[in-house]
Amino acid sequence: MDARLDYLTSTTGATIIKHVMAAGRALKESPLPSTTMELVALRVSQLNGCAPCIDMHTKDAAHAGESAVRLNLVAAWREATVFTEAERAALELAEAGTRVATVPEGVGYEVWERAAQHYDEEELAALVVMISFMNMVNRLNIITRQPAGNYEPGQFH
Repeated sequence: MDARLDYLTSTTGATIIKHVMAAGRALKESPLPSTTMELVALRVSQLNGCAPCIDMHTKDAAHAGESAVRLNLVAAWREATVFTEAERAALELAEAGTRVATVPEGVGYEVWERAAQHYDEEELAALVVMISFMNMVNRLNIITRQPAGNYEPGQFH
């Protein structure tokens, strides 16, 4: 499968993608635990059906030592016993923040409060930006049908 567009061959695309990549690097430097970031990135990408991001975040998380069991259970995190309460709150917020168009109340008060019980203001800021960032990147990939499967861990870092 070939992508519809190579962002890097367009002056406009390359300029914008450079800034998108910088935002991704800044997120990596935030106080949000890297494990939480990868789980959230993976779940948002699963919900959106973004194959390149699922490929990337599964491989990066595994490369960083995440277990196959936890990675395989992200899609069914509510029924899985392998996630901490903090991770579950982050995954719940990620789902609510991704499904805003289909949930009448958007991100509900209870969802936000559960996340706020586990993350301080700096971590919450990073978590919200991470959820939003992943939704944006998913759309960049899905609209242009970017292929998946060839990502190497750490390729974009």
